[in-house]
Amino acid sequence: MILANRLDRIEVPQTIKMAKLGRALMAQGKDVINLSLGEPDFDTPDHIIKAANEAMANGFTRYTPVSGLPDAKQAICTKLKRDNNLDYSIDEIIISTGAKQSLANAVLCIVNPGDEVIIPTPYWVTYKGLIDLAEGNTVEVNCPAENGFKIKPEQLEAAITDKTKLFMFSSPCNPSGAVYSHEELAALVTVFEKYPHVNILSDEIYEYINYVGKHVSIAEFPSIKDRVMVVNGLSKGFAMTGWRLGYLVGPKELVAACDEIQGQITSGANSITQKATIAALTQSLEPTLAMQADYKKRRDFVVAELQSIPGIKLEAPQGAYYVFPNVTSFFGKHGVESSLDFAMYLLNNIYVSTVAGEAFGNSNCIRISYAASMEQLVEAMDRIKKLLNAY
Repeated sequence: MILANRLDRIEVPQTIKMAKLGRALMAQGKDVINLSLGEPDFDTPDHIIKAANEAMANGFTRYTPVSGLPDAKQAICTKLKRDNNLDYSIDEIIISTGAKQSLANAVLCIVNPGDEVIIPTPYWVTYKGLIDLAEGNTVEVNCPAENGFKIKPEQLEAAITDKTKLFMFSSPCNPSGAVYSHEELAALVTVFEKYPHVNILSDEIYEYINYVGKHVSIAEFPSIKDRVMVVNGLSKGFAMTGWRLGYLVGPKELVAACDEIQGQITSGANSITQKATIAALTQSLEPTLAMQADYKKRRDFVVAELQSIPGIKLEAPQGAYYVFPNVTSFFGKHGVESSLDFAMYLLNNIYVSTVAGEAFGNSNCIRISYAASMEQLVEAMDRIKKLLNAY
């Protein structure tokens, strides 16, 4: 069978590759600790499960509108007003099968072959994959640790050309945990105001996992709101990874275009999950806030353990549930010449699965998820410390 050429433009994400390698070792009987995937170890809160059960008991198991149930979209509107002081109508919202599909919808509706898309590095692996799938050109802007892994206004302006169509970023950021403040976003907005041909795609899936204060969305700036698309979902903040629901809010014409794309691929998202979404977004956030507090404890533990290892360079992340330590001091020994080699060294020697920084556009670091249980994190840090202290 001769496959389509577009497959040459994309590759399996390193996060999935590392998880697969870890599962292969587990099948051999190895005690693998998986710190490669960003999946909460918490159970979905009870009130959300109750809403799903009620939906099923009431026979709510049929197709939904492509863009989502009106009452689920209204719940998103309520959440946006309550948490972000953002006013959107239901025709400015589309619900999808996960935030990844929301991102894909937006990129496929915005980017033409040859268009340039600016992404600050490090970035989530899927961003570049989606740009490649749309046959756009990725413009990576290096954002080093000394700048908090955040893009500076002068870097943004230097990267913009007549071919720039889109700017993609996340806050809180996967993999670095960087969180943009109101002042930092305002400085970027000043640049965007000069270039009305540039659209902005803001991935805010980690909104509720923020250790430095209230979340700020770039959509809060009126001067550019008509060019901003915000993507969010339930997987991270509500421990609902398997429920598969994300959403995009933005200009009506963009949402209508996403509706056309989605209608040819998946149609409407899961009916039961949409009913559960109403409970998640309009009822108590106490379980979500409790998870956030627990993540902070895990972060503090992992950061302290890693900082105690000579050669590891790391500052505490401001959000999400990853650390992104610099491991370049370990290059040049034991066959380790890159962060990918280093990640494989950990996997093969102590059975701890992480992800190489190359996958995120930064070859100096590795990503470690602390969404695992504290018991697993204690064991993983003990293994890493013993291995690297004898390196």
